[in-house]
Amino acid sequence: MSVLKFLPVTLALIAVPLSAAAQQPMNLTQIVDKIVSQEQAEVQLLREYSPIAETYIQKFRPDKDLGAVPDGDKYFLGRAELAKGVELEPLTGVNGIKHKMLASLESSFSTEVLPSGFLQMIYVDTNGFDRKHYKFEYLRREFLGEVRCIVFDVDPIANRDKGRFVGRIWVEDQDYQIVRFNGVYSGSSKTSFYFNFDSWRVNAGKNRWLPGFIYSELDATNSRTMGYTFKAQTRLWGYALGHSREEQEMGKILVEGPIPVNDQADIVNDDSPLQAERSWGHQAEDNVAAQLERLGLMARYGDVDKLLETVVNNLEVTNNLDIQPEIRCRVLMTSTLESFTMGHTIVLSRGLVDVLPDEASLAAILAHELGHVVLGHRMDTQFAFTNRLRLDERETFHHFEFARTPEEEQAANKKGIELLKNSPYKDKLETAQHFVQVLHNRSKDIPNLISPHLGDSVLTSWITTSATASEQTAAARPMAQVIAALPLGGRIKIEPWNDQLRMLKSKPVGTVPEYEKMPFEVTPFALNLTRQGDSSATDPGGAVSANSEADANKPDTKP
Repeated sequence: MSVLKFLPVTLALIAVPLSAAAQQPMNLTQIVDKIVSQEQAEVQLLREYSPIAETYIQKFRPDKDLGAVPDGDKYFLGRAELAKGVELEPLTGVNGIKHKMLASLESSFSTEVLPSGFLQMIYVDTNGFDRKHYKFEYLRREFLGEVRCIVFDVDPIANRDKGRFVGRIWVEDQDYQIVRFNGVYSGSSKTSFYFNFDSWRVNAGKNRWLPGFIYSELDATNSRTMGYTFKAQTRLWGYALGHSREEQEMGKILVEGPIPVNDQADIVNDDSPLQAERSWGHQAEDNVAAQLERLGLMARYGDVDKLLETVVNNLEVTNNLDIQPEIRCRVLMTSTLESFTMGHTIVLSRGLVDVLPDEASLAAILAHELGHVVLGHRMDTQFAFTNRLRLDERETFHHFEFARTPEEEQAANKKGIELLKNSPYKDKLETAQHFVQVLHNRSKDIPNLISPHLGDSVLTSWITTSATASEQTAAARPMAQVIAALPLGGRIKIEPWNDQLRMLKSKPVGTVPEYEKMPFEVTPFALNLTRQGDSSATDPGGAVSANSEADANKPDTKP
């Protein structure tokens, strides 16, 4: 007997593009066989990559008003050696020592949690995902963003098999690759158990879907065993590791023709000592930024950096500042909240940009860092020497250090407030003040989220407005109606293949009750999947159709 569970009626044909009209139509059994073969190919494909994997866990406690609030956290950042399975090489830790556990016995987490357990969730099953071990039940067709999918429920045939996937899969309907799977691995026990998870893959080109985002929770049964509940986000990026970009650049190198090069010696002047000093500092900044980008720790320069630079420019213009060399902005890929300056380069973490509620709050953070630049707080220019960049990546966070002294931080804070008072944001700073206050109130519950890797923690106490202005603001708009901080992932979308960051384009949600504000919290992912280089992901090619009334009553759905 076939282990494939059919519907009462058989699915009809698969519509194919005209260019493939000669191909035979596929029935449900063939579709499942194709899904299985593609997933096996996916496991082999991923062995070629060593992306960065970041897992952030928040423990929660009950709250009578908000339902649940963070009560401790853990953070892990490492290089995933997928050629070795689910091996992880930590990038954070004491002196680069390899930590096997996210949590220790003396921590607030009473049970040790394996980082590799979260990385495992990029796979459905590496040991026998086929019709011999699983039964598949077709459910419906559904859109995930712009990608049309076929949805199946999947269950292991032998219930006693440990580590088998139990849940639901979404399969894109062109090449039949799994793009999302939601469920749990079977075989939990009192001493060892698996977590519920929702794993997403994103498209990086033809027939290439790469794991990018995983949301996981501790279910009610196991939470009683462990004594707490938690939510976790795992992000993966840095698949290309810069090599594809370098190959493209090499392909664009132009060879000079026979036309002689004009001597510019009489036109271009030599740099003065001051210009040479500035150029040397600029080189140090470029070297560090390039190294961090090469390691996958800094995003490629793009739209988000330009947005930050626009806000910085607003601060400069309204304060009559003429800063040379000009200020540049870059973004770290990490979730931890931090900011710092490297000479005239301002760096914010993705996590910090994620949780800031509005442009005025962003301006407050940037004004503080701009204060460092205006006051001449310089970086060590030793990194202009290229040999200073030759290091083991596990030493990165110990090799680079951009934190400021308390005196410099206090001076920059004072200067930043002066800059804000002359800026276009001077009448909108109540949300920034509220953000800082809420961060201060939550800081003891999220210590790992606010612990910086390279720079400084976000200040949790400063005053920007007069009492009169604050009273007027409070009367006009009570703080209870203001969203003080967004959840993680509230602003930025990561492209796992090329490390580009984009601003989320989400619809307004209207009035938000207090329990749904979730400042700095972990939330599920809901991705708008697209195909790279495909402007019409909903092309009829590859669509599942049905001749039966039963299947016709299962319309395409968009969550």
